[in-house]
Amino acid sequence: MSRKFQDNFENYLIVQRVAKTTRNAYLQAVLGLEVFHQQPADELKNEQVQHYLHYCIQEKELAWSSCNVLFCALKKYYSGYLGRDDSQFSIPPRPRSRQLPMLLSPLEVRSILLATGNLKHKALLAIVYGSGLRVSEAVNLEPHHIESNRMMVRVEQGKGRKDRYTVLSKTSLELLREYWRSYRPGKWIFFGRDKNLPMPIGTAQKVFYKAKEKSGVTRGRGIHTLRHCFASHALEQGVEMYIIKRWLGHTSITTTCGYLHLSPSHLAKIKSPLDDLYEEVTP
Repeated sequence: MSRKFQDNFENYLIVQRVAKTTRNAYLQAVLGLEVFHQQPADELKNEQVQHYLHYCIQEKELAWSSCNVLFCALKKYYSGYLGRDDSQFSIPPRPRSRQLPMLLSPLEVRSILLATGNLKHKALLAIVYGSGLRVSEAVNLEPHHIESNRMMVRVEQGKGRKDRYTVLSKTSLELLREYWRSYRPGKWIFFGRDKNLPMPIGTAQKVFYKAKEKSGVTRGRGIHTLRHCFASHALEQGVEMYIIKRWLGHTSITTTCGYLHLSPSHLAKIKSPLDDLYEEVTP
């Protein structure tokens, strides 16, 4: 893709109000297609696109989520940007895939948080879990987003370009204050190598994986696991589902339900309602 053509496609995505991270993923998807065929993407036929998709699914064995991004990117490029109709471009519908998160116990989360001796990393993981943040939201936090007087975190332009408030834990606040005194961040609370830029999402993921490995915890996937744990642990503590929904920034309660998975240890403490019935009538 020529630089001019790439810029034009990116401008199209901006006008379509596609989020920056999604725009970058879409651009990389189209570039990957061009590298595979060694030919400009706008010159490729539908059969060539399908060949590339087959390669990604069968040979590269991409995860369903990665394939989904790829499918969406190519559909946006060919059907949206280039305006090809169904006779010129069509890809098969993507089957749904749903993997339940590998929920960690509170003790396992604590082990991960304590495993890192780096104050910056500890504060990052604490705010992700303690406030139920997406990793993209955590790395884009600015100092004024931490409203300690109300013990709230303001998330600006989260997923779906929505602003919201979520809870700020006292432990997170103490760590953030200690971190602030030591690191003196500027615009971004969690900066990368360049203090003027936020920490890359990939770096935050590596921080989690390193802490998890050091802690000896083997379950759980990426840093997003902490967000699932936040929601499930809050439910176990008796927080109403509607409040959890607001904290997570979900539009639908159905989405929130997908985050809630009670741990086996918590389920073991719950009695059958039949036992209560018999206890009430026992003389």
